[in-house]
Amino acid sequence: MNRRTLSSYLLALFAVVCIPIGSSSAQEAATPKPVKAGARILFLTYSGGFKHGSVNRKEGQLAPSERAMTALGISSNLFRVDCTQDPATAITKENLQNYDIVMFYTTGPRSKWPVSDEAFDYFFNDWLKQKGHGFIGAHSAADTLGDYQPYWDMIGGTFNGHPWGSGDTVTVTVHDQKHPVSKPWGEEFVIKDEIYRFKNWQPEKVRVLMSLNFAKTAKKADYHVPVAWVKNYGEGKAMHMSLGHNEAVWENPLYMESLLGGVKWILGLEAGDATPNPELSTAQEAKAKADFAAAGADKPAEKKPAGK
Repeated sequence: MNRRTLSSYLLALFAVVCIPIGSSSAQEAATPKPVKAGARILFLTYSGGFKHGSVNRKEGQLAPSERAMTALGISSNLFRVDCTQDPATAITKENLQNYDIVMFYTTGPRSKWPVSDEAFDYFFNDWLKQKGHGFIGAHSAADTLGDYQPYWDMIGGTFNGHPWGSGDTVTVTVHDQKHPVSKPWGEEFVIKDEIYRFKNWQPEKVRVLMSLNFAKTAKKADYHVPVAWVKNYGEGKAMHMSLGHNEAVWENPLYMESLLGGVKWILGLEAGDATPNPELSTAQEAKAKADFAAAGADKPAEKKPAGK
């Protein structure tokens, strides 16, 4: 992202409003600035469990992640975003007809989601599998509906602790430097953010784009920790990226460029390989064990139950 593009993005970040649906707030219902492109993203920031600062609305204002995504749509001139924290009105057959992409920054088990099985079935098994449709999972999207198999079958894995907390600095290796999601990061990068490990992990169904590099990360583990992946889902597309816990990450131009790359990939504006690469997960698992042993660590990074 060059200096001019970054300046435009930052200006839009502070000037923009996003349409929250399912809200009675007059301020939130303000009309967004028009964009030329017709693509629309439904951004759901519902918290049925732990509530992250990045999705916390204060004093009637949109949350940091909502402001960032809305600004990205305007600065790129590719899409506009409707923000909501109400899954009951968001995930319906009628409402989904308005969108090309659904994005989750969410938490909570199935029992905390006021969405019918029929609506979820349509979302996962019909709408999302249509050509031109896609799903973007940000950070705790993987800590969502972990007891509901149709969801984690779609996203590719579920939350199993975050040994690397919001104050930890980690090094991330970029495996696919051509995919629009991972290309902005280069070969490797260092970032301070909370990182998840996963269960119900399905490496045979996803293409891992980025992983933790334990040779250069202080807190070791003897297992593979993917950070971003993509997959084809029917004729639709899905991606998930663990980054985004810290509010500061939503101000990182590389992170926003990465999300923009995901949008372009889903909309067919940029090519990206989604061929599953389970052999990479196998190799990364072996590398993690070797790095762990070389460091002489006593035990792998443990699960932290609070503050997801």
